[in-house]
Amino acid sequence: MNVDEKLVASIVQKVLSKVDMGSAEPNCAAAGGDWGVFATMNEAVEAAAAAQKQYLNCSMADRAKYVQAIRDVVLEEENLDYISRLAVEETGMGGYEYKLVKNRLAAVKTPGIEDLTTEAMSGDDGLTLVEYSPFGVIGSITPTTNPTETVICNSIGMLAAGNSVVFSPHPRAKMVSLHLIQLINRALARVGAPANLVVTVSEPSIENTNAMMNHPAVRMLVATGGPAIVKTVLSSGKKAIGAGAGNPPVVVDETANIEKAAQDIVDGCSFDNNLPCIAEKEVIAVDSIADYLMFNMKKCGAYEVKDPEIIDKLVKLVVKEDGKHPVTDYVGKSAKYILEKVGISVGPEVKVIMMEAKEEHPFVQVELMMPILPVVRVPDVDAAIDMAVRVEHGNRHTAMMHSRNVDKLTKMAKLIQTTIFVKNGPSYAGIGVGGEGYTTFTIAGPTGEGLTSAKSFARRRRCVLVGGLDVR
Repeated sequence: MNVDEKLVASIVQKVLSKVDMGSAEPNCAAAGGDWGVFATMNEAVEAAAAAQKQYLNCSMADRAKYVQAIRDVVLEEENLDYISRLAVEETGMGGYEYKLVKNRLAAVKTPGIEDLTTEAMSGDDGLTLVEYSPFGVIGSITPTTNPTETVICNSIGMLAAGNSVVFSPHPRAKMVSLHLIQLINRALARVGAPANLVVTVSEPSIENTNAMMNHPAVRMLVATGGPAIVKTVLSSGKKAIGAGAGNPPVVVDETANIEKAAQDIVDGCSFDNNLPCIAEKEVIAVDSIADYLMFNMKKCGAYEVKDPEIIDKLVKLVVKEDGKHPVTDYVGKSAKYILEKVGISVGPEVKVIMMEAKEEHPFVQVELMMPILPVVRVPDVDAAIDMAVRVEHGNRHTAMMHSRNVDKLTKMAKLIQTTIFVKNGPSYAGIGVGGEGYTTFTIAGPTGEGLTSAKSFARRRRCVLVGGLDVR
């Protein structure tokens, strides 16, 4: 019997490759933790630090492969469906159909290694390169409002920049965050990435967050949340990126396409039940078009509340007694759900609760993160812009304006100085939904990085070669 040695060798190689593929996950798990989930924060950080040291030896092509693995595992329909449903079920916030859009958006439109473009300067004295190098281990604090979206976009951006990442999820989003992190680790293992590039703890808590921030191996902190957590990371003494709160106003003047503005405002305000910090929180309308604007908003799914007693009931229901914070139980709830609590029954076509209000009203001043939209009348566009600057509270997060007057659009952009300024569109266009550009769910207004991407999570390193390259 003649044996084809080449054929045998080929078969053996295939078998061995399958064995290797099959053993990739167990080996990863054996490196410690449960697919990136550790019992203590110290264990998680130490594992991430060890992983990042290995990661330094990986090529840019490797990084691209690992980023693609994250994209692919999230975009698997079964996974996408599960994390979107679980996020709503666990947090009680938002809507499944919106989570699908946001998770898919984070997986597809978050920049990878293509964001890290090397600069070069050459001349008589040699060659200088400006490159992007990793910080090392990054500690990322994620919110309950966008738990999966933030994990996806931060994992992609931070790994693309050459870092490992330790997540400290919000306790109210524990299950979905841990599940997603384990999915990511399994996907990374299948393509040969170092184990534990993305880690967390089994029991997220304030104590574990503090332990992460104070761990010497964590070189950079990224916090996505309210003013308190942003202030904390900025006081840590470490490089910090803060993605804080907003109270986005939308201005509508007499030159705007009112019908389109009404549709865009309702769509933006109701997107994921107003959970995104970019979403329209209050409307400031020039008096001459305010009635027509509200008429069209009602046609698009807004329900107008006129009874002052009902408005007072809503205030007591959704705003805390201090008049400065929303009641958590109603954050991210639907307009239908909130209206039912004050005795008003509506159909599913109602997406936004609308009422007229004065500037000092809590609904105008407080970022509610629920589909309650006050409309404030002003005499002219200049007064509208001035008010928008005041009620945005200097967060420099997001603002919108509907106008055909380029001069006034420019004036508002200059005065309000927000990270995102959407002109003649819904707020979500600012993060790439129906608008051009990449996406992120870590929008750093307080620290100035803006819409973060891979380069936000990397150091700029200048490499200088003196002489020896003058070939001209």
